[in-house]
Amino acid sequence: MKRLIPLFLMLFSGAIMAQQSYSIEPIKDNVYRFSVGHYHSVFMVTDDAIVVTDPINPEAARYLKDTLAQRYEQPIKYLIYSHNHIDHTRGGDVLANEQVEVISHQYAYEDLSWTKAPTALPTLTFNDTLRVNLGDSHVQLRYYGPNNGRGSISMRFMPANVLFVADWIVLGRMPYKSLPGYDIHGMIRSTEAVLNEPTFDVLVGAHAETGDRDDVVNYLNYLKALYNGVRDGMLAGQSLEAIQASLTLNEYSHLAMFDEWRVQNIEGVYNTLIEQSYFNLRE
Repeated sequence: MKRLIPLFLMLFSGAIMAQQSYSIEPIKDNVYRFSVGHYHSVFMVTDDAIVVTDPINPEAARYLKDTLAQRYEQPIKYLIYSHNHIDHTRGGDVLANEQVEVISHQYAYEDLSWTKAPTALPTLTFNDTLRVNLGDSHVQLRYYGPNNGRGSISMRFMPANVLFVADWIVLGRMPYKSLPGYDIHGMIRSTEAVLNEPTFDVLVGAHAETGDRDDVVNYLNYLKALYNGVRDGMLAGQSLEAIQASLTLNEYSHLAMFDEWRVQNIEGVYNTLIEQSYFNLRE
């Protein structure tokens, strides 16, 4: 019976993936959003080639590859990973071949390589910025430092002026649970950096909604209210439970998953201040 367990799990997982809904929708000009359940990535179609981003999983990547081949004559030339997390990078081996350059930040490459991630490894990496040219269009890649996972970057698709960011900017929804894999300081700093850059027309996130600059400002305001509230509660000597009870953040109750994740968001910041800032060692 023990040998049947892995097979059962594989069949069960495959059944779940088969039930995933796929959709492709235009965002602006030659940039499109690819959605798999509550996951999103983007791709750009030019006269000569196509650039795709996070494959999400093998089944999704296979669907995207087949659909692009049916709709367009142009081949996929670039595959860009937003960061290292496996729930965004799996399926890279479905899209990649000898004609496809796989791009990521150096830190994302190191993590995928060192952990022997089951996906295609990047063939081109960078440290700060990289411009990927495709005829009259290009993609500007930028690294902001730690924020979520390793080597997380933004991708600005030009001239459409569409910005794609995975996980560390989430519009219309709370950040994920207790912020596993997140750096709250980096989330705030990186989001501020995005807002200090030239204005984008549309921001597409790897989860939740699309939006504009005002939506990103509102998201940043939530992060700051969350962080400041937890910090001030700790400075006042409150326990985690007391902060969770008193820090209501009601002005953000319209965000999706607010009731489910508010106390977990607070716990995530609280633990970060202990683990990264040694808040518990203060006199």
